[in-house]
Amino acid sequence: MTQAVTTDEVTRLGPLERLRALHQEGRIAERYPAVGPLLAELAVPDPDFAALARAGRLLARVSPEEIAEHHPQAAPIRVAVTGHGMLDALTPALTAQFARHGIPLRINEPEYDAWLRDLQDPSSELYAPGTDLALCVLDAQIVFDELPVPWSAADAAAALDAKLEQLSALVARYSEHGPGTLVLNTLPLLAAHTRQLVDHASRAELSARWREFNAALLRLTAGHPRLHVVDLDVLVADSGPVRDTRLATYAKVHLGEDLLGRYAREVGHLGRTLRGRAKKVLVVDLDNTLWDGILGDDGPDGIAAATTYRGEAFGKFQKTVKQIGAQGVLLAVSSKNDQEPVLSVLRDHPDMVLREGDFTRVNANWDPKDGNLRDIAARLNLGVDSFVFADDSPFECGLVASSLPEVAVVRLDEEPALHVDRLLADGWFDVRALTAEDRRRAEQYRSEADRQDLQESSGSMEEYLRALDIRLEISRVRDHEVARVAQITQRTNQFNLTTLRLQQAEVQGRREDPGHLVLSVRSRDRFGDNGVVGAVFAHREGTVLHLDNLLLSCRVFARGIEQATVSTLLAHARDTGASAVHARYRPTAKNHRVRDFYPSLGFATTAESADGEREFAHDLTGIEPIPGHLALDVELGAELAEGQPS
Repeated sequence: MTQAVTTDEVTRLGPLERLRALHQEGRIAERYPAVGPLLAELAVPDPDFAALARAGRLLARVSPEEIAEHHPQAAPIRVAVTGHGMLDALTPALTAQFARHGIPLRINEPEYDAWLRDLQDPSSELYAPGTDLALCVLDAQIVFDELPVPWSAADAAAALDAKLEQLSALVARYSEHGPGTLVLNTLPLLAAHTRQLVDHASRAELSARWREFNAALLRLTAGHPRLHVVDLDVLVADSGPVRDTRLATYAKVHLGEDLLGRYAREVGHLGRTLRGRAKKVLVVDLDNTLWDGILGDDGPDGIAAATTYRGEAFGKFQKTVKQIGAQGVLLAVSSKNDQEPVLSVLRDHPDMVLREGDFTRVNANWDPKDGNLRDIAARLNLGVDSFVFADDSPFECGLVASSLPEVAVVRLDEEPALHVDRLLADGWFDVRALTAEDRRRAEQYRSEADRQDLQESSGSMEEYLRALDIRLEISRVRDHEVARVAQITQRTNQFNLTTLRLQQAEVQGRREDPGHLVLSVRSRDRFGDNGVVGAVFAHREGTVLHLDNLLLSCRVFARGIEQATVSTLLAHARDTGASAVHARYRPTAKNHRVRDFYPSLGFATTAESADGEREFAHDLTGIEPIPGHLALDVELGAELAEGQPS
């Protein structure tokens, strides 16, 4: 009989041993939210992919249904896998990587060399309804197995051209008929391949044509929004050998366990992005993180981020942080320092790449850092689960990890040359596409301070809203807004009535359907243009307009925009012959504040389930007026055709 492990014993165990203890006690499902932090100890800063695979085998014994009994919000991701070689090592690796992000995995066991049949067959697992990710894992043998013996560089080039044409057709087929995101990968070229050609000219030709093939494969993503290509060359550069030659020869394992572990990590990042869990804010420490030295002890002249041997490593880290911030990630500081000396350094120190204006918030004080992160979150009106915290202090990292487990903690150490690698390792800020709003996000949040000043100086909320001079535009989604609207569905959590997540192709499909209404909501005021801040999805069935989802950025809460949007939609439904508008609310851990949003605007509750899901109806009488402080421009077009349920 297995003896339970005591609490004191568990605290002395390593992460894998603690996971085994939970398994022995039958408590993995119950403690599933604690699994991610355990696995993080194996994954960063130096990933132990063998240990992660062992953890994945333990986790695979727990069904998603068991986890859902304890944590209904932990919706599983459905992944279908196919490929050329043997892929036994991939399932545990994927299980561990998704568990790191709190996502249970539902996956099939792939058959050997079934990739072509699976991509062609609409009844295969790849095409099964509800599939989120369809992984087709390929290797160089799909080309070399088809070459004659003997072969030349010209033979290989012809085979590559034929394979690219075949894959292009299969991608188009899946994009039209498949339910999820198809994931392909580039093919690593090995020395064992090139050295079969004895002349250097032929080797150079083969290498050039091989790179052209991989580049063309990567470029397929530009024409197929539901295609993702993992560049294995980048992963090979970090992982060493692509395979064990003996396993490749005798067991058909053409991609080694370490490389598959790195591939699984990339797929985990992709799945996290598709679930709308990309991080939005990077909070950094200062002393021995952005610069070399302790400002309070060494003074401004004693710190460095350039000009010295160690300082150059900190300067490199600053450049990376600035690069991330330029792409829509909000930057903030939490540092044990006095405020004025910190601001002086950020404004005037000659070594600084990052300046005060790069940060949306600088918290330099002596308060606990978990409290500082809560303060920054409140100021930005964001949840701490959208934060990444980077610090060189094991104590501060441990404090934040224990008190704010939703925060992703990047543990830096005394070697600044590794800061960049550790910050970038987990792709916390990855998105499918970068939009114009992303690039302006930091500027938009900085202007929020001006709005707060105006609000504090106003005598009332009504006076503040009138002075804000809000101008709202509600229209059908335009071509250049599709990517942003898709992003809103993936990243908006607080004001998201049904948590409907859509990819660009799905938004485009609804936009082109005459039975659907897809709207963008744009906002600007006296302090600047907020861009696309909301989206509406609806469809018509008979005389009823079904409001599939309504989303609004947290940046513009409580300004009457949500009321104006719904009132505009109700008026449009009435004026185009609808008899009623139906809507739905699906509860999540983050959208509880909008539970009563529809009733507040005159919708009647028509049904409510035990799990809190609610249905509403509006009879199009007594529509709430547009708030008087808003200037509204509306362009919705004509009546919808009768469509099918979504």
